[in-house]
Amino acid sequence: MCARAELLRPPLRPPFGARGGSAGRGPGRAGGAAAAAIGWHYSTILLHPSPHPGLPERVVATGDGTVELARTRLSAQPGVWGLRGPAGLAVVGPVLDRRRRTVVRELRAGPVPATGPAVLDAGPFDPDPSARGLPFDDVRVPTDLGLAPAWRIPAPDGGDPDTWALCVHGRGGTRREALRILPALHAAGLTQLVVSYRGDGTAPESPDGRSHLGDTEWRDIDAAAAYALVHGARRLVLVGWSMGAAVGGAFLDRSPHADLVDAVVWDAPLLDWRRTLRRQARNRGLPPTLAAVAARFTARRIGIDLDRFDLVRSPPAVRPPTLVLHSDADTAVPVTLSRDLAATAPGHGWPVTYREFSGTEHTGSWNADPDGYEAAVTGFLRTLRPA
Repeated sequence: MCARAELLRPPLRPPFGARGGSAGRGPGRAGGAAAAAIGWHYSTILLHPSPHPGLPERVVATGDGTVELARTRLSAQPGVWGLRGPAGLAVVGPVLDRRRRTVVRELRAGPVPATGPAVLDAGPFDPDPSARGLPFDDVRVPTDLGLAPAWRIPAPDGGDPDTWALCVHGRGGTRREALRILPALHAAGLTQLVVSYRGDGTAPESPDGRSHLGDTEWRDIDAAAAYALVHGARRLVLVGWSMGAAVGGAFLDRSPHADLVDAVVWDAPLLDWRRTLRRQARNRGLPPTLAAVAARFTARRIGIDLDRFDLVRSPPAVRPPTLVLHSDADTAVPVTLSRDLAATAPGHGWPVTYREFSGTEHTGSWNADPDGYEAAVTGFLRTLRPA
């Protein structure tokens, strides 16, 4: 799930004319039918993520090294962001001026945005690791569904070619999501494999054409681990964003390669589907009971046991040292999940280090403080594997 994935769009009008505040509470069969219809609708959204968030922001004007945007909660976020529009991907920096209806941000790089619709992008880099100054190879990972594309970035001179980081993007995202962190992993001396997985638009599709929320996607990460081992890896580091943590949690619980994982880095991790769905229901002005209805439909449609994806209460079988990074303003995946994991993990023999960032949306911790974020990652990894 990237920062502008569809579950982060503004609240939608419930389908079939039902209102969020009363759906599912109407009398008799009519209320039950409305609840079922809405639950089915949101289950369908969940199982068919869209990589196209639209263009919800608006560029009002540009100046000498600045861009003025219509003021919204998202356009006024702190930090460094991509701004994508008809002219391409630009990089915008911190807010320089907050006005009543607009914000003025620093324009750092890229084409001068055209006035009109645009979208803030958590990934300010395009299109591959070369945008971060890193050499890489396009490779193909054999999976049970076919070949899945990946980027392979070699360890730096003097690094550790035996330890490979497997980078796993979130729901509705792509491998671009990893571009922000690649230099930090490179500085930590790791070989990197930035993977794709079924249903993300580049890897082979699931046979039923649906997302399985991590319940089958982990097999593609297992295939990536096998690829890494064939090509010289002896140890693994799991890195994941949002649903990438759900995929990684399933890998740690089920993969025969899980014991090779030395460390985990998770950004805004989706640690419990049910609590996340309840948060999404609130975002849309829907009662929490409809999140439960959507969860039941989802479990039936793809055969998933959602209890296995409550990593706070049911941690995976293998629990390596884990760094969790999360922003306190995340409205997509509750930050309380990460706080709860940090509090309860020691009781499960799971060494978890937690770092919280301020003021940005889902997976926006790097954007809020790139230097602090990268220092946290490299410091954590070097503590585990000191030079």
